[in-house]
Amino acid sequence: MTSETTTSLLLSPTRLGRHALANRLVMAPMTRNRAEDDGTATPLMAEYYAQRAGAGLIIAEASTPSQVGRTYPNITALHTDAHTAGWRQVTQAVRAAGGGPMFLQIQHGGRVGHPDTSGLTPIAPSPIPLPESIHTPTGRQDAVTPREMTPEDIRTTIRDFAATARRAVDAGFAGVEVHSANGYLLHQFLTTGTNHRTDGYGGSVGNRIRFTSEVIDAVIDAIGAERTGLRISPGHSVNGVTDTDADAVYPALLEANDGKGLAYLHVAFASPDEPLFSRLREIWSGTLIANPVLPTDRIPADGGREAAERLLCAGADLIALGRPFLANPDLVERLRTGAPVNAVRAKYAMYTGGPVGYTDYPTHC
Repeated sequence: MTSETTTSLLLSPTRLGRHALANRLVMAPMTRNRAEDDGTATPLMAEYYAQRAGAGLIIAEASTPSQVGRTYPNITALHTDAHTAGWRQVTQAVRAAGGGPMFLQIQHGGRVGHPDTSGLTPIAPSPIPLPESIHTPTGRQDAVTPREMTPEDIRTTIRDFAATARRAVDAGFAGVEVHSANGYLLHQFLTTGTNHRTDGYGGSVGNRIRFTSEVIDAVIDAIGAERTGLRISPGHSVNGVTDTDADAVYPALLEANDGKGLAYLHVAFASPDEPLFSRLREIWSGTLIANPVLPTDRIPADGGREAAERLLCAGADLIALGRPFLANPDLVERLRTGAPVNAVRAKYAMYTGGPVGYTDYPTHC
């Protein structure tokens, strides 16, 4: 496949189930901490997402399904009527801007949380604290030891994911993404470093994938498989989680869930050079979204296009980009025309709040 052909493929129309997509570019979910203190999405967030409506698919940032699942200050949530109304203004703004479908990522932080943020002691598969400090409303603090989840905690959390999925559809989202990646709660169940349980949710690979699979089943029951996506980050160490047996865990997870008709699988930090990526592509019979590994300190001069094209050649169907969309509201058009891309202003990139470094990135003239 030539570069010209893959570039055309990247920007060509396609489909995701019932949804027509204008291109194969996905705006990846990125925590930006611009919600109200209680997690309600704001008009500023509606403006931000509407600016990026050129993406074929937008996966909106991580939203917590419960108060105990909160991770950081001003992260979004979706478990009250106010949360539903806040997100509805965002989906309406994207539609008004001519955007395509939006999915919402549902994320429970597990041990990645703090009482100063949520008012509650975090819960996790095992009482093993995050091995680093965490940002709270009063500044960075040492992590606290989470409470080990009881069987009732597990059942309640599964119900919370399903309830949030129903709210997401009511708020105008086309579906939801179950976040089983990046060291948050579902990922914590998958790995032996954070899961020391001796019941049916710990120990063997089959037991450790059980919680994610049960969350998926509950979300499917709530809104349908065609509205349900799954995100994983195999082999990637973040938030103190290390996948020591990724080659066993992730094929088993996919084999357990491939036949359910999910909307997509989203592989974060994907590389066509990793044999595990090829194995997962072989197992997964549905749509695969790949989020390429990009430099951590800058956006590539080509906006990530070369990395995207390599993953398309390796079997990905759609390409999710994060920071390129963060700094370039018109990223799709820049890639189409070869225009230069904005750099991320790191000082304001993520967590400072307000419009600076958020909605004030210029479009290309």
